Amino acid sequence: MERTIRITGKGKLSVKPDTIRLIMTIEGVHEEYDKAVQTSAEMTEGLKDLLEQPGVDRDLIRTLYYNVNAEYESYQAKDKSWKRRLTGYKFIHRLKLEFPFDNELLGKILFALGHSNLRPEFDIEYTVADTEKAKNELLNKAVADSKEKALILSQAADISLGDIITIDYSRTEIDFVSKPVNRMMLEACCMENDGSAETSGYNIDIAPDDINVTDNVTIVWGIL
Repeated sequence: MERTIRITGKGKLSVKPDTIRLIMTIEGVHEEYDKAVQTSAEMTEGLKDLLEQPGVDRDLIRTLYYNVNAEYESYQAKDKSWKRRLTGYKFIHRLKLEFPFDNELLGKILFALGHSNLRPEFDIEYTVADTEKAKNELLNKAVADSKEKALILSQAADISLGDIITIDYSRTEIDFVSKPVNRMMLEACCMENDGSAETSGYNIDIAPDDINVTDNVTIVWGIL
């Protein structure tokens, strides 16, 4: 029977965010389906026009989710039975904008959103542009950790490592995201200014912490 040693290595990585991700949601309800679709399209174009003012390329604004659903309400009929009736059609359009870390541009974007009659909901996330590079570096660290542990154990047990027999790795989806600002703080920020200020942007001073991620890999060596 072949003798083996099975070691799980853990990779740890701290990544400095270099990209701002803005998630914006517009929604509304109309009695007619066509009107809901039309209003959604008009609001989306209006949002893109709005973000062009501080210098955003409208082609960078991408759809994450779009849906138009029938809305119903329950009511009690004359015979005391409960029934449902159509109240309208609700549209939800969630969009994403990513751009290199720039607090000045972020302040201009938030000012534009805060003083627009569109009033979209929005969240700010911080991420990294090259996630694949970060994932590969994390995997290298996990493999190196597994090898280091295997060498320590083999030396302590007075045995020698042979060839690698198997590598067990199921790559999980790692979320390189930091959210230092919650929605309530954003809304308060955008409501503080009543539009009478001479500035065209908020003075944003956000320095998000590094994003800490981990990943595991299990390696089986033969031992001599």
